[in-house]
Amino acid sequence: MKSLKTWASVSLLICFFFSSCENDLKDVEKVSADNSLLPVDKSYGVEVIYSDSAIVKAKMLAPQVDRYKDKQYDEMVKGVTIIFYDENQKETSRIVSDYAIRREAQGIVELKKNVVATNVKGDVYKSDELIWDEKQHKFYSNKLVQVNQKNGNVLFGTSFESDEAFKKPRIFNATGNFPSGGNLVN
Repeated sequence: MKSLKTWASVSLLICFFFSSCENDLKDVEKVSADNSLLPVDKSYGVEVIYSDSAIVKAKMLAPQVDRYKDKQYDEMVKGVTIIFYDENQKETSRIVSDYAIRREAQGIVELKKNVVATNVKGDVYKSDELIWDEKQHKFYSNKLVQVNQKNGNVLFGTSFESDEAFKKPRIFNATGNFPSGGNLVN
């Protein structure tokens, strides 16, 4: 009688174990079936050259790029550096961020987290987000921006836009130590 109770208890435990494993296995299968969560391709040490008529205009460097085909974007989870050049191949500006998404169809790169842009004059632009419109050849942001100019002026604004070389920047709703002359502020 005692062995029958033990056998019944063990059988009940085995049934419970397998039924709980079956549910977990179904959950795992559901998650693994959703391929849109996984990148199609992972690349390391990526360098993308942007050129026009065989003249290098910009270079994008990323330690890792994850390509998501279904979502049609590339994600740079370990950060990115974008360097722009003039017609003489001299650097005009440099942008660094901790994270970025490139939406190829729209021609947009969303730079996020600790975005820092510098130009040849030595001015430094900081924001939590900066959007590069590859087709329009400009940067913009609707997030707060801080500009530290080489001459010591510090400006703050609620939004920002500029050309790729950061030669003609515009800061909106600006406050701070304004420069004498110039057209940096709107």
